[in-house]
Amino acid sequence: MSKDISIHSWPCSYYVSNGKGWVCGTLSLTPTSLRFTSSKDGENLASFRLFRISEIKKESSSFIFSSLTVTEGNVKHWFSSLQPSRAVVFNVLEHFWREQLLGSGAAAGVETSESQTSKGKELIRLVSGSQKRLEDTGKVLHHQGEQFDNIVVGLNKIKSDSDVADKLLSELESPSWWPFGKLPWRSQQEVKIQHEASASASAKKGPGKEGVITEVPVIFSKGEDSNLKPGKLTVLVSALEISDSSSQHVHRYQRVEVDDIRVLTPFELSIRQRFIGKPDISYRLMSAKMPEVLFILEMQYKKKIKFMPDYSAFKSTPEQSPSDPETSIWNSASGFIDCIRLSEAQPGEQQAQLQVQVLQPPVSDSEAQELKQMVMKLKNLALEAETELERQDEALDIITSSVEHATTQIDKHTRRMRKLL
Repeated sequence: MSKDISIHSWPCSYYVSNGKGWVCGTLSLTPTSLRFTSSKDGENLASFRLFRISEIKKESSSFIFSSLTVTEGNVKHWFSSLQPSRAVVFNVLEHFWREQLLGSGAAAGVETSESQTSKGKELIRLVSGSQKRLEDTGKVLHHQGEQFDNIVVGLNKIKSDSDVADKLLSELESPSWWPFGKLPWRSQQEVKIQHEASASASAKKGPGKEGVITEVPVIFSKGEDSNLKPGKLTVLVSALEISDSSSQHVHRYQRVEVDDIRVLTPFELSIRQRFIGKPDISYRLMSAKMPEVLFILEMQYKKKIKFMPDYSAFKSTPEQSPSDPETSIWNSASGFIDCIRLSEAQPGEQQAQLQVQVLQPPVSDSEAQELKQMVMKLKNLALEAETELERQDEALDIITSSVEHATTQIDKHTRRMRKLL
């Protein structure tokens, strides 16, 4: 995933301290950095890494109104005339900056070129085998659920035929002096019995569980509204739920209600539910942790998810990222110091083995990320299997009560027919 492609950009003005003036241009956010480009000559006037930012703040003074300041070390950068608004830009920048500091987010989707270790390969193979078994189990459960549904349809047909037979028998049993078919007091009594039976059946059904697969912080807006607000996206087995920053419910998409999911970038998507005769319900979501959610959504909504052209630009394999020189030097020095300590402590072959262990970790970062995604898939499959089992338990309860009711009705009709004979 390219680290230099812009996730989002905003027209604004930047205060150049050397020239003592404001320059119009574009503020662009990439997965790992923030930069300002002049609109006049395309010159890159400011560029800094997200992890180097120490503070993002809304400020204003008698000279500068409604500005946003970004502090990098001892240098404060001033941005003003932000569009669509200062609050929107602040919400997005603060979200990606905090997630970068937490060590997750944009780096989660970056593919590394590290060689796979033997332990990592073995773990991936074991988890992959478990995932294959669970997928096969899910297919069997789905087929079994379809059979239960067919049985319920057949029992409903039997119930319909039984109601027709009951109506015909009632007409045959009515006295000759009653010209209106079924007797009214008998009809009221049967309605009361059916109401009691349906109430008892609904009481048997317990509240269904909702398995939470994952929760990620997001910046969201409704429809075409550009006012992005901080919130949270919860991915459940049967729904997608959007909440605001105070955990108040904003909207809930049931799984069957989602008509399409458009993936604009690895960090941005939109969810839509279509309606006829009234506006669609759509939400736009941005998150630094969105790459961790996309593969789950791709599993759950494989026929409804659509990757937009801009998404492919992020999938190019990156070159070695120009990481911070200080960080690279520190990592090299740390590894060298560890090797010296081991060489002093353990001579001979043990020393060489321990050096190899220090230089080559048991599981690489790319393997750890792959294992994390596979475990999330396992969790998703397990929760879906649990939901299907609960649905089948309810279907079995319905089948049992329907069979008992049909047996009772058939016996009752048989006795009534014998009386008529």
